[in-house]
Amino acid sequence: MAKLGKRTRAAREAVAGKANLTVAEAVALVKANATSKFDETIEIALNLGVDTRHADQMVRGVVGLPNGTGKSMRVAVFARGPKADEAKAAGADVIGAEDLMESIQAGNLDFDRCIATPDMMPIVGRLGKILGPRNLMPNPKVGTVTMDVKTAVEAAKGGEVQFKAEKGGVVHAGVGKASFDEAKLVENVSAFIDAVAKARPSGAKGAYMKKIVLTSTMGPGVTLDVDAAVSE
Repeated sequence: MAKLGKRTRAAREAVAGKANLTVAEAVALVKANATSKFDETIEIALNLGVDTRHADQMVRGVVGLPNGTGKSMRVAVFARGPKADEAKAAGADVIGAEDLMESIQAGNLDFDRCIATPDMMPIVGRLGKILGPRNLMPNPKVGTVTMDVKTAVEAAKGGEVQFKAEKGGVVHAGVGKASFDEAKLVENVSAFIDAVAKARPSGAKGAYMKKIVLTSTMGPGVTLDVDAAVSE
């Protein structure tokens, strides 16, 4: 077994025996243990009682975190003419049509969010096997297929987070940085949990939220009291 470093050992000892915490308690503990030399991301994972093999149990949505993510988002937009100009004015990093499709096919995926106007979807559709597995495929359900390009780009740049249940029913996302004030992290975590709670699919039976874990990039995870977290 590999020998644990002093920082890792201290972090694990700090969380030992602590479970079913409130959001505020979990944030304080995780933030205190985020002692790496870089600004660690605070991450949340929710284990949901859904089977994503069934369409009526898929969990997907979007939430605007009140205090942003602390991450600089690169946004790609499929648009032409005035809508392309609108995307550029709103701060999009990559804009195009067929040329952007060819660039992506060549392996250029240096963006975190992909937005498209509806008329661009026949082009974007050819990229399903590339964008889909990376959760980058534009989708009207989360506002990334839209004529309101300006709002979509600004939302992505402003800290909007998309979420989608992975295989096994786990939803995972970054909800801020360790350098954020505790109060701001609490607001972000609560907003994310609330959004996932409201996205409960019609086919979900029994307990929907089974477990919630908060952690930092390099730190150990702590579990939250699900009932308390949902009601906060």
